[in-house]
Amino acid sequence: MTVIGREGGVGVMSSARACARGFLRRGVKAVAAGVDLLRPPAPGVVVLIYHRVGGKSSAEIDLSVDLFAEQMAWLADTGRVVSLDEAMGFFVGSAYQNGSRADTSRASLQEGSVEAGRSDELAEKTRGRLARKRPGEAGVSPRQMPVVVTFDDGTLDWVENVQPVLEKHRVPATFYVATDFVERGQYFPDGGVPISWAGLRDLLSSGFVTIGSHTHRHLLLDRLSAREVGDELDRSIDLIGERLGVQASHFAYPKAVAPSPEAEEMVRQRFLTAALAGTKANPFYGSDLHRLQRSPVQTSDGMGYFRRKTSGGMSAEDYLRRLLNRRRYADAAS
Repeated sequence: MTVIGREGGVGVMSSARACARGFLRRGVKAVAAGVDLLRPPAPGVVVLIYHRVGGKSSAEIDLSVDLFAEQMAWLADTGRVVSLDEAMGFFVGSAYQNGSRADTSRASLQEGSVEAGRSDELAEKTRGRLARKRPGEAGVSPRQMPVVVTFDDGTLDWVENVQPVLEKHRVPATFYVATDFVERGQYFPDGGVPISWAGLRDLLSSGFVTIGSHTHRHLLLDRLSAREVGDELDRSIDLIGERLGVQASHFAYPKAVAPSPEAEEMVRQRFLTAALAGTKANPFYGSDLHRLQRSPVQTSDGMGYFRRKTSGGMSAEDYLRRLLNRRRYADAAS
């Protein structure tokens, strides 16, 4: 008779749970892909979320360098990738185009962004084509959708693993930084080593990077007082300005958790755009630039599901994830 000791038993159970999670994850992705066949994604601007590249942890958000490089090479070959600033020009009737406070801030926005005019002509052609059609009849195929690359948190692999790939393929990206982790050198969960301010300056010097805010301490804004929300946002903005010399004009909510109405208004007052999740494209007509939908990229996406996400697909996966996260983050603060 084989006797499994306490440590061995824990290991077996842990392995079994990991297998079960993997099976469930693959099942969810297969279902989401099936839903896309029945209900094709609507056209719009696709915004991707990355976190880490290096494969040093078992986290789904920690991609291998090889997979990330393959994804960026493919994306660059499509000719669809644009910076977040450039993507704003694709939205018809947005505050960005209509001369609101967001438009008047564009000059300062360019301090923290690059290649701002690279796709102006393409954006203008797209807007002209859309203006002649009703929403839902835009005539834009999934293979023509603009794609934006973004990163959340602020880990060392950004400069060690991400920057060389972006430079090689000339892919612009927005990096949302949780500034307290950088300022104090505090590790992220799952052993994420924080990037330094010097590392972020190196990123900016590449000529393909925009720096945005991810709050100061990565706190969930739906459970903070108005004073605490203001402190989180303003401390992040101030540190980015002081340490990097750029204006943080874009914002991403920690864990993509929607804010309280009061917190949302404070975000709108401070930033040109704000991002959540959603795993679908942002429609050319009627998108709220302070509730941009983003598609998380995971290790298990490989190339197949990744391509679907760049076409605005896999939204059913996000729906199921949000149901899970309601329980997962119910008592969380960050």
